[in-house]
Amino acid sequence: MKHLISIACLFACLSLGAQTKVTKKTAVKSNNFGITYSLPKTSLIIQAEVIKTMAKAGPYYRYAEKYLGVKNPVEEDRTFFRLDKLTLADKGIPDTDNTYIVEFKSGTTAPYAYLTEDGLLCSINAEYEPAEEKTQAGQAPRLSQGGEPEMPVYFEELLMAGSVARQAEVAAKQIYRIRESRLNILTGEADNLPPDGEAMKVVIQELDRQEKALTTLFTGSSYEETSYYDITLTPREDLDREVLFRFSDLLGIVDADDLSGTPVYISLKALQRPVAGIPDPKEAEKKEKMMKGIIYNVPGKASVEIQISRRSLFRGEILIAQFGYRENLAPAMFEDRKKPVKVYFYPETGAIRQIIQ
Repeated sequence: MKHLISIACLFACLSLGAQTKVTKKTAVKSNNFGITYSLPKTSLIIQAEVIKTMAKAGPYYRYAEKYLGVKNPVEEDRTFFRLDKLTLADKGIPDTDNTYIVEFKSGTTAPYAYLTEDGLLCSINAEYEPAEEKTQAGQAPRLSQGGEPEMPVYFEELLMAGSVARQAEVAAKQIYRIRESRLNILTGEADNLPPDGEAMKVVIQELDRQEKALTTLFTGSSYEETSYYDITLTPREDLDREVLFRFSDLLGIVDADDLSGTPVYISLKALQRPVAGIPDPKEAEKKEKMMKGIIYNVPGKASVEIQISRRSLFRGEILIAQFGYRENLAPAMFEDRKKPVKVYFYPETGAIRQIIQ
């Protein structure tokens, strides 16, 4: 394998919008005015939103059309999954082959830098505020569509009915009584109207609840649970329909080698590989060894497409550090005390975001 794929389903309740932690490193005499940092490799985080639907048949589903006119009730208990959507984010991870120590001269105007906890460079001579991470991984499973269905209302006449057919008939009659009572209250024709608007609201809500609970005896009920899965991919080269994971309607997301699921493919192709100006790879390597000052990445651009059964789930473009090359900021940039230079970097790719002088 020339790249790394890992998959995780996170259910622990973590706060949404957590931020990358950064640390201020100061170049002082005690560390020989040096700061150690790593350039990043770009890691792709594909987040899959999976909806689990749990359907339960009602005991009177055979009579749903006869009494209520419902033609497609739930006829059997079943659980199935749906792959709702995918999102793609980039994250920088330390490239252990590209770790540098930059030494500033005593008295220069570059006395500090901000690094991530992993040692990726965020800024020099400037305060750094990381952007909020909007991924939803770590959220607990979320119920939707009102959560689990309410327990049906069993009244005396229904309980005393002998056969299932008779029970269905009694339940249907009660549904129509509830509808008639609600209509009489709303039109003011009921014998005992609620004393005020708030009381009427409570009565109507209770009638709605009873009708819904009885109706589920015929139509059945279902509720949904949403979960989030993170799949991490660190590419080293182009990918042509690589199996990212597999998806099963009965099991949800399964591993890439689990044949019970339909494969979800990822294709990644470099669109733009920056050229450092030295066509000979040996000369480029020699130049890189002679670089001094702040080494940074010039990333390349790649197209990404994720598909299942020839249906596109995601299509877009992203910058990838591995598809680019490295450059440097000359040490002389930081020697002017009157005009201190501030530099901001993208920790995901190691590229320069902004230079302020």
